[in-house]
Amino acid sequence: MTTYTPPPEPGRTASRRNRPVPLVIGILLAIMGLPLLLGGLGLGRAVATQRDDDGFFSTSTEQLSTQTVALSSEVVNLGKAGPNDWWADHHLATVRLSARSEGARVRTARWGHGKRWLAGWVDPEGRERTKAFSTKAPAERHANAMETDRERGEYIDPEAGKVRFGEVAERWLASRVVDPASVIRYESSLRLHVDPVFGRRQLRTIKPSEIAAWIAELDARFGPSTARTAYLVLHGTLEIAVDDEAIKKNPAKGRAVKVPAEKSGRTVAWSDDVVCRIVEGHAAEYRPIASVGAACGLRQGELFGLAEEGIDFDEMVIHVRRQVKKLGREFVFALPKNDTERTVPMSEGTALILKEHIEAHGPRPYTLPWEKTDGEPRTVKLLFRWTDDKHIRARTYDKLVWKPALFYAGLIAEPKTDRRGRRQYVSSRENGVHGLRHYFASITLADGVNIKELAEYLGHSNPGFTLRLYTHMLPSSHERARKAVDSRPARLFALKSHVAVTEQAAIRSPTTSWEPDDGLYPDQPQTGL
Repeated sequence: MTTYTPPPEPGRTASRRNRPVPLVIGILLAIMGLPLLLGGLGLGRAVATQRDDDGFFSTSTEQLSTQTVALSSEVVNLGKAGPNDWWADHHLATVRLSARSEGARVRTARWGHGKRWLAGWVDPEGRERTKAFSTKAPAERHANAMETDRERGEYIDPEAGKVRFGEVAERWLASRVVDPASVIRYESSLRLHVDPVFGRRQLRTIKPSEIAAWIAELDARFGPSTARTAYLVLHGTLEIAVDDEAIKKNPAKGRAVKVPAEKSGRTVAWSDDVVCRIVEGHAAEYRPIASVGAACGLRQGELFGLAEEGIDFDEMVIHVRRQVKKLGREFVFALPKNDTERTVPMSEGTALILKEHIEAHGPRPYTLPWEKTDGEPRTVKLLFRWTDDKHIRARTYDKLVWKPALFYAGLIAEPKTDRRGRRQYVSSRENGVHGLRHYFASITLADGVNIKELAEYLGHSNPGFTLRLYTHMLPSSHERARKAVDSRPARLFALKSHVAVTEQAAIRSPTTSWEPDDGLYPDQPQTGL
C-alpha cells in the first residue's frame, strides 16, 4: 500500500527518509503532463482565431479516436488535483467531429440541385470527359455510347457541335472553286437568307424539321430558284461540319427536307413570223444581235461578247469563246457557261448579215479584265457596242431595245408611262432573249439535227438535259418508220399469199408433230456452240 505524506509546514524540516517520495511523484506527473501541455499550447495557438459561435474550434482533417480530448487554454496549472479540476476550469474541452467512412456515398455540395449523375468516358486523345444528367440511366447510356463510338472510330467531340453555323459557313464559302459569279450568288444567298436564320445557331441545335419549314417559306416568298440556292449554301456548310467531325450527320439530308423542283413547263418556240417581227423591231445597228441569236442559238452574254476574231467565213462557223459577264457592279470577259468554248455552224444568210454589219460599223479593240475584276486584261474587236462606245449591258439592252421589239411583235402589252415620262413594259421570263435559243433548237430538230449535235451547238454539258427540254419538238417518226420498213425487207411483202406455205414451213409448224430432236430440224446439220 502506498502512503501519502503531506509536505512539511514552513519552518519545519522533513525527515531524510521521507524526502524521495514526493520527488518521484512530481517527476511522474511532469512526464505525464508534458505532452498534454505541449499539445494544448500548440492547439490553442494554432486555432485560437477559428472558434465558432458554439465555442468549438475548426481544424484540418485528423484521425481521431473516441477518447480524444483537447486543451482549450494556453496555460494549464499542473498543481490541480486531477482531470476533474481541469474540466471545471475549462482547460479541457469536448471535441466535435465531422467524419466520413471510406467507400460510402457522401452528399456533396451538388446534392439535391440540378443534374447530379455524371457520365464519364475517355476520348481518343486519352482525356477524361464528363457530362451531367438528371438520372442514372441516360448517364450510363451516354457514357457507353461515347466509349462505343471511340472504339469504332466514329467518336465526335460533344463540344465541337457548339461551334456557330456562321463560322463554318465562312469557311465553306472560302473553299468554293467556282466562277466569281457563283461566289457572288452564294455570298448573297448566305447574307440575305441563310445567315439571318442559322448564323448564330450552334451546329448541333439545327434540326431537319426547321430546315424543311425554312425552305418552304423561301419557296413561297421568293420562288424555287432562291430556295434551291439557299439550300445549297446550307447543305454545303453542314456537309463541311460533318467532314470536320463537328457533327455526326447532316440535318439537311433528313427525309423531312424537300427541295422544290424547278417549275419549268413545256418549252414553247416562237414561230418564224414572230421571230422576224422581233428582229424588225430592233434598231438597224442592233438587228444582227437578234438575227445571230435566232440563227446560231447563242446566249445573251455570248452575243454581247462576240468578236470579229470568232467569225470564220472560210469554214462558215462561229467560234464561241467568251461572254460579257457582270460581277457585282463590274463587267469582265469570261468563258461561256460551263467554262467550255464551242463551234456553231453559220448559215449563208447569217454570214451575209455579219459581213454587212462589219463593213458598216468597223469593230474596234475593246478591253475588259478576264474572269475576275482584277484579272488579266483581254482585248478583242467586239462586233456590238452601245451608244457610249462601251460594251452592251444586258439591263440597258432589255429595257431600251428588247422589250420595245417584243411590243412591236405583239408579244407584250403597250407600256405605261411613269411620272418621269419613262416607258414601263411588263414582260415575263418566257419572253426573254433565251427564246431565240428555243427557236434555233426547234428549227434544227425539225430538219433532222440530232440531240447530241444540238447539245453541242447550244453549249449544254449533258445531252440528256437537251433531250428533256426539247423532246416534244422532235418531229414525228411514224412516216419515217413506215418508209424504213417498206424499203428494207422487200422479199417479205413480195410473197403472193401468206396462206400458202412451203413444205419446210409445214414441218416447222407447231401444229405438226415430230419426234424430239434437240430443237433441230431433219435437214439442218448438227452444230455446236
